[in-house]
Amino acid sequence: MLLLVTPPLTQLNTPYPATTQLKAFLDDNGVATSQLDLGIELVDEILSPQFLRTVYPDGHPMKERVLTTISSVKRFLRGGDDSLAMRIASRTFLPEGPRFQSLGDLEWSFGVAGTLDLARHLATLYIEDIADFIRDNVDQHFDLVRYAEQICTYAETFDEIENQLQKPPTSVERLMLSLFERHLSATSPSIVGFSVPFPGCLLAALRCAQHIKRHHPQITVEMGGGFVNTELRQLSDPRLFDYVDYVTLDDGELPLLRLARFLEGRLQRSQLLRTFCRVDGRVVYIDDLSSSMPTQVRNADLPTPSFDGLPMHLYLSMSEMANPMHSLWSSGRWNKLMMAHGCYWAKCAFCDTSLDYIGRYDAPDAVTVVDRMQRIAEQTGSSGFHFVDEALPPKLLWQVCEEIVRRSLVFSFWGNIRFEKAFTADFCQLLAEAGCIAVSGGLEVASDRLLQLIGKGVSVSQTMQVARHFSDAGIMVHTYLMYGFPTETLQETIMSLDNVRSMFSEGIVQSAFWHRYAMTVHSPSGRAPRQYGARHCDGLRVNPFCNNEIPFDAHFDYDLDAVGTALRLATYNFMNGIGLEKPAAKWFKGIRQNK
Repeated sequence: MLLLVTPPLTQLNTPYPATTQLKAFLDDNGVATSQLDLGIELVDEILSPQFLRTVYPDGHPMKERVLTTISSVKRFLRGGDDSLAMRIASRTFLPEGPRFQSLGDLEWSFGVAGTLDLARHLATLYIEDIADFIRDNVDQHFDLVRYAEQICTYAETFDEIENQLQKPPTSVERLMLSLFERHLSATSPSIVGFSVPFPGCLLAALRCAQHIKRHHPQITVEMGGGFVNTELRQLSDPRLFDYVDYVTLDDGELPLLRLARFLEGRLQRSQLLRTFCRVDGRVVYIDDLSSSMPTQVRNADLPTPSFDGLPMHLYLSMSEMANPMHSLWSSGRWNKLMMAHGCYWAKCAFCDTSLDYIGRYDAPDAVTVVDRMQRIAEQTGSSGFHFVDEALPPKLLWQVCEEIVRRSLVFSFWGNIRFEKAFTADFCQLLAEAGCIAVSGGLEVASDRLLQLIGKGVSVSQTMQVARHFSDAGIMVHTYLMYGFPTETLQETIMSLDNVRSMFSEGIVQSAFWHRYAMTVHSPSGRAPRQYGARHCDGLRVNPFCNNEIPFDAHFDYDLDAVGTALRLATYNFMNGIGLEKPAAKWFKGIRQNK
């Protein structure tokens, strides 16, 4: 038996998709597999009267009301008791902690009739207040959707993680380990595979692996996932292998299958695929490409993901923000599905295009995609889909929409797109008819010079036209934006914000988010920084543990931190319909360009 584990913590409203795909493939290939979302089970136990009774001290003003209301609020956030919405929305049912102090005009945000949405938002604040209390008083590493992220992000060495693992488990970790042990006893696995998508899952995975090594040394421990694929490609620190036996890269189907065959004695160790292990105290990388065995699985040949064994009734539909586009990430039980492997463009200078999950584009046909959607909806009882592609390919997307309409299926879906000219007004109307409710796309730097420099393949005017087509079809539009790309001037940043202001003013985008450019070792700009007006600070020094973000020098004659603050403040106001008549330069008041 192979037990696939998503360790704490990821999002709370839906399963992370890695184990569902791996389980389906391994089952089809004769490897008996079980899967566990340890994060949602842990949060369910934390948000219980039994655990919270130990968290809040006697006499705390919120204790009794929290213990009285927590089970009802969980049931409401799982869609099991909408009748509670009126009581929550009345602001008399829930104890209100610090999160409620920054509430804005709720009637403006939700209207007088949006009781259910308002109640979900208030219930989310209530849950976040509890999480804040746990973090501040019980376990400093705890957060609802991440654990010990600050320790594991950009960890050049294993030192701090190792130090943390040598400390006694916290009360949250003890609860996690008791749940994990329960599943180990129930499944009796010979292999446990941890899928670690984010740094906020790594410490929990290693704490569980440590538990296996101490109490079940006969079990083989494997680790893979998005964090591993991005950060650990140049791994050389052998201490990680005190906790895990194997680390696999990129798509995990074949590496896990070969590992299982090796442990059964059917393959040699030299026949492992994309796998790190420790041999004679040193880290070695094994990647057998010489045999007749396949090294990749075509997307079209993958089985439909299997949700068997996941506790779908435990997921919580949260609403962190009033903005309807932002709420999609945490609200609703969306089935996560990848339409096509990789990015069909894969040319952007800031993107990790050298990594397999982006650089290798592989698409099935539309019939296969829609078949998968139908089968997943039957498994989960949910007709909503979040396509997790880097960018949905327009030609395939058109064909998928036609197939959905042809079969008269009722789906709701959203995902990432590029602002391609292929998204005509007619195409967007077809998308809406097929069930598309929202798209998110990268405008990145809203300056034509910089868009050309980064190889984005779109212009500002084209983006605005495409966004208009989506909005006219009733499809919400979110855009990702970037600042601090090498050679970007303050005036170009101001112009970018003005373009964003225009898009909000015209109602062709509904939300946006700015992030600061980060140079990575896997991107074109990281591999050849001088082509983009930058240079590495330390050359290409290889760390023994994580290798991803690269320190770089680029000349900026203005304060990037202050610019980031101004951009976020302005865009927050735009999303709330405020300041749209204000010249963009006004948001940068006090930020001077050094001569």
